[in-house]
Amino acid sequence: MSTINDQHYIDKILQGETNAFAVLVDRYKDMIFSLALKMVKNREEAEEVAQDTFIKIYSSLTKFKGDSKFSTWIYKIAYNTCLDRLKKNKKEDLNISIDEFSSHLIKTMDNALSALEDKERKQTIHKCLNLLPGDESFLLTLFYFEDQSLEEIGKVMNISANNVKVKLFRSRQKLAVILRQQLEPEIIECYEKR
Repeated sequence: MSTINDQHYIDKILQGETNAFAVLVDRYKDMIFSLALKMVKNREEAEEVAQDTFIKIYSSLTKFKGDSKFSTWIYKIAYNTCLDRLKKNKKEDLNISIDEFSSHLIKTMDNALSALEDKERKQTIHKCLNLLPGDESFLLTLFYFEDQSLEEIGKVMNISANNVKVKLFRSRQKLAVILRQQLEPEIIECYEKR
């Protein structure tokens, strides 16, 4: 990735050099697509959402004031575009009961995941993330894989940092339940005996 910051290209675009937008698209296309895929859970729809997101970014570029990082601003646009798509399609999200959660379960999950190879662990986590409702998968992805702070996520999702913390806690609980259901029972049994 080039060391020239986003603002340089934003300025060029606003001065009429529309070709500079291609650099920003190239920088963020994979991130926007993967976040859209986490929320809408359909490759074709995620591609459409990503495309719609970049159209919105381009047409709203004059509204970017630099109060937050450019990546935070475009995450917010992508998030809202995903929400619009989900509302339009009226898809029902999978709900997992938190009642199935316990602190012992988290410890068991941590031990079981430690036993898996790194690649296998990442594949398992991504597979399980995809089973969460879109907004929860999006939240966990921003926090753990995109290294966004609670404040940045709050700006993206239009909620307070404390609310992000609560949603993050609940999403992790649901993820633990899904991980328990997905992992091989013998791995879990091995660690529960310890």
